[in-house]
Amino acid sequence: MLQLQPSAVATTIQQGGVIAYPTEAVFGLGCDPDNDKAIEKLLMVKQRPWQKGLILVASSFEQLLPYLDLQQLTESQLQFAHSKWPGPFTFVMPVKPQVSKLLCGDFDSIAVRVSAHPVVRELCDTLNKPLVSTSANLAGEPPVVDAQQIITDFSDKIEALIIGQLGEQRQPSTIIDARSGQILRSGS
Repeated sequence: MLQLQPSAVATTIQQGGVIAYPTEAVFGLGCDPDNDKAIEKLLMVKQRPWQKGLILVASSFEQLLPYLDLQQLTESQLQFAHSKWPGPFTFVMPVKPQVSKLLCGDFDSIAVRVSAHPVVRELCDTLNKPLVSTSANLAGEPPVVDAQQIITDFSDKIEALIIGQLGEQRQPSTIIDARSGQILRSGS
């Protein structure tokens, strides 16, 4: 596994690689959301069923537009999401029909976040697209908050660990249903 700066990882991701990277609270595993083979690899590494769906993380809302069906949201629902971004808030929004089931799982929606974390933003800006984002741990295990643990657990399973510090959040992001406003997971 390579340890890379965010600017050096674009080729790895574009070639279908899975990476670990720091986020607001925990290390995440990520890959290209438009590469089903990369998503399958990420799910296998994490031992996560595809039916649960995944999160997309971006540096701007515009990067998420190819994946979202905004016709199903009201202006006030969108304004509420925008009032929380960038930041540690993930919103479940309607997904476009052509989006891979590996991303949205058994749902007609997808979880998305516009991140304030500098490493995440640099990665997404370098790729000019969002990244798949799921906590860097095996399914059912606690999220990883130490880079050395990434090396121990995933060194032979992923292509790169992105160098950087975790943000100041102590819990994974709050997840909110954009349509109902219901909090699905509290980050506090």
